[in-house]
Amino acid sequence: MTAFRDHFSRVAKSYVAVRPQYPDALYEYLASLASARDVAWDAATGNGQAALGIARHMRSVIASDASAAQIAEAIPDPRVEYRVARAEASGLADASVDLITVAQAAHWFDLNAFYAEVRRVARHDAPLALWSYGYFVMTPEIDGIIERFSEGKLRDYWPPESRVIRERYRTLPFPFAEIAAPAFHMQHEFTLQQLELYFRSWSGVQRYIDATGLDPIPVLMHELANEWGDPYKSRTAHFELYLRVGRVSTN
Repeated sequence: MTAFRDHFSRVAKSYVAVRPQYPDALYEYLASLASARDVAWDAATGNGQAALGIARHMRSVIASDASAAQIAEAIPDPRVEYRVARAEASGLADASVDLITVAQAAHWFDLNAFYAEVRRVARHDAPLALWSYGYFVMTPEIDGIIERFSEGKLRDYWPPESRVIRERYRTLPFPFAEIAAPAFHMQHEFTLQQLELYFRSWSGVQRYIDATGLDPIPVLMHELANEWGDPYKSRTAHFELYLRVGRVSTN
């Protein structure tokens, strides 16, 4: 099993504050695929965002993350049990969960070890869902500024694991009986200040600062401010979800 590479503990507070919310229709759909709705496992739960959504449709959720800092920022809920644990070594009992989800994190895993853990803890034919999202769209002018920043200045600083997001998760190994899932999208309202916090939660930004000792965000925000207008005005960001869903055969 590979070592845990922690890209997000130091930005845990901003991660909670500015990450977009997944649509409830996604959680409803995933729960509908489960043969029973007793226990779900949300691996690499981060701040618990997906766990809370899943809990609206399942009786209980075990939400684990390898980062204690992320778990410390998670929102409490009586239906959600938070644990500090790696996705590849959950500590869950054999054949104990009806649904397994991973939001915006599977690309960081040792997938062979994780999939072995999935097969161990899943009840027969339990659905496994992995999803991610990439850049948002807002206006052509703003989109262009962000693309030049993310694929220009940050191009050499993105962790290699994040490439599968740009490939819409289609190249992520997924050795399960795949289900053709419907398309899901999400929206998020950002002020200019909130958008700055969102960019600071990017792993590429953190790696750029570590490597160069320079903060690339002020120049980016200056460019965006010229297009944004009133900095207190909210603008809508539109995201597409890249979803893989399959059934876990335990025979």
